[in-house]
Amino acid sequence: MSDNPLLSGSELPLFDRITAAHVEPAMREVLTELGQRLDRLESQAKPEWDALVRPLVEISDRLERTWGAVGHLLAVQNSPELRTAYETIEPDVVRLHTRIAQSKPIYEAFRQLNEREGSSLTGARQRIVEAAIRDAELSGVALEGAAKEAFEKNELELAELSTRFSNNVLDATKAFALDLTERDEVAGLPPSALSLASQSARESGHESSTPEAGPWRFTLDIPSLMPFLMHARRRDLREKMMRAHLKRASEEPLDNGTLIERILELRQAQARLLGLDSYAEKSLASKMAPDVATVEGLLEQLREASWESAQQDHRDLIAFARDKGAPEADDLRHWDIGYWAERLREERYAFQEEELRPYFQLPKVLEGLFALAERLFGVRVEAADGEAPVWHPDVRFFRVRDADGSPLAAFYLDPYSRPSEKRGGAWMNECVGRSATFAPPGQAVRLPVAHLVCNQTPPVDNKPSLMTFREVETLFHEFGHGLQHMLTAIDEDFASGIRGVEWDAVELPSQFMENWCYHQPTLMGLTAHVETGEPLPQALFEKIVAARNYRAASQMLRQLQFGFVDLELHHRHRSDGDESPLDIQRRIQKRLAIIEPLAEDRFLCSFGHIFSGGYAAGYYSYKWAEVLSADAFGAFEEAGLEDPDQVAATGRRFRETVLATGGAEHPLEVFKKFRGREPSPEALLRHQGLAPHQ
Repeated sequence: MSDNPLLSGSELPLFDRITAAHVEPAMREVLTELGQRLDRLESQAKPEWDALVRPLVEISDRLERTWGAVGHLLAVQNSPELRTAYETIEPDVVRLHTRIAQSKPIYEAFRQLNEREGSSLTGARQRIVEAAIRDAELSGVALEGAAKEAFEKNELELAELSTRFSNNVLDATKAFALDLTERDEVAGLPPSALSLASQSARESGHESSTPEAGPWRFTLDIPSLMPFLMHARRRDLREKMMRAHLKRASEEPLDNGTLIERILELRQAQARLLGLDSYAEKSLASKMAPDVATVEGLLEQLREASWESAQQDHRDLIAFARDKGAPEADDLRHWDIGYWAERLREERYAFQEEELRPYFQLPKVLEGLFALAERLFGVRVEAADGEAPVWHPDVRFFRVRDADGSPLAAFYLDPYSRPSEKRGGAWMNECVGRSATFAPPGQAVRLPVAHLVCNQTPPVDNKPSLMTFREVETLFHEFGHGLQHMLTAIDEDFASGIRGVEWDAVELPSQFMENWCYHQPTLMGLTAHVETGEPLPQALFEKIVAARNYRAASQMLRQLQFGFVDLELHHRHRSDGDESPLDIQRRIQKRLAIIEPLAEDRFLCSFGHIFSGGYAAGYYSYKWAEVLSADAFGAFEEAGLEDPDQVAATGRRFRETVLATGGAEHPLEVFKKFRGREPSPEALLRHQGLAPHQ
């Protein structure tokens, strides 16, 4: 066994031992070994499953087990040393990926395998073979000479730019802080926000800070930013926070604007080299949606269903602010919307979001979430802290067992915001995939392990993490992704879990799980007041349900705006055209926004989903999959949400189709097996109060 923890061969990564100094030597050794394996495979590639796919699986797994651990640590424990190590080795990793993707011997072997045995292969293996052929073609396998060199050079630069983009957003978020010292400056803010701001101040050197007396530090990290925009009475300070948020990573030395231009130019060049008109065409070639026109048709249908209601949302806000004597009522600006929307919601539904926090302690929320997983899917989640090395003391480890006690999977949970080292947002990544190839001795398969990462409010002042309702929904969302990875029944490496699932169907299980946050027995099971232990009062539950669709149309337009901008940038924008990416952003904002966008709004510069994540020409996937997820939840409504036996039976069917099948079947066929028909957007519009005549 090597002294380098990245080369230990351990069942799970040795996260407590890996340092930046281990990265380059480990990856050099792995890349050399895998290059040699690839040489052997290419020299004797045969159109036979075991001779072709198994060596590829072994190469892919070896790379992902090492490089995947490094990438994970970069996201959750970012440091200058780790960045340098990552950026040093990344070009060589990209070269290996490109070499595999463009290997003509491997491509030809897959084509011959498909011709000779395609119809006799299992459904999962057919999908794997077809995807390998398609992905090779989309990776430029047919390119020669200068075109091939250009494609490879572009891939290298795109990987480097993506990493820089993400690092710039993290650094820009970290660089801004609003330090306040006077009680007047924090008027209106709830105790939870003041406690977090005081804790941030103490961490920055103000050791005597208290929640009551300050000083207080507010940042652009979401658990700090959002309460400030919703509750701070000082309009000028809300404006300062909002403007800083909207122009993150858009100014030197952390300006992502030039990176965006170059990323789009390179992506368009890649599409042209492949003979395609746009990068969106390249992106959709491997997705569930057939073409850009179909996607834009769905987005436009949702826009039309939302537009009038969103305008009414804004008129209601103006009238309410005017009724309260607000001087800004006739000119509500972006930093006013969150504040007045929260005041109107409090009055209309007679509760404050902050009233909910004491009931949502993370340990109790997890207990309720795991109980739901047992009711729906017949699985048990058990704490296994200490059984796996972790990268931070706050990280927890859990094991998942079937009803009979047999092990199914495991996962890490990294729940809290750490703005100094952890990128924002929430995500699920695989740590280890289910695999028959790598089954331990005496076992049929290697079991899957997931990373679930959130950025919720951390514990403050010796209290557990007290979550906002939105943070509860986010946890359910990521757990839904985790379930698809962990409850897969597919043993083929390239089709298990979320591997091979069309990207615009990946959000189905995650968004499906969010619906249960509004199911009374489930929600009550998540709650226990931090001081009294009492569950959420029935009256508060009814108010949460009543407020579920509050400003739903406005939220819909915001998401649609992101989707339309993404498609326009990747389908119609040309780097030598008249419009810059920011021009396109503003043009689409004006069509979908109820109030005029701010001149300095440069949200594109922090839009990591499409510039440093996997959603380029695919952000629409959230809405595409939300149609699927709402319709899937409709099956439970039709079966009877108050009937435990029917819920369990429907949940088992969901597990056996959507969660178990992974990339082994086309998601439309999987959905039809669960639902008995093709999906319809009717359930989504109904759930959000936007259905005609509702």
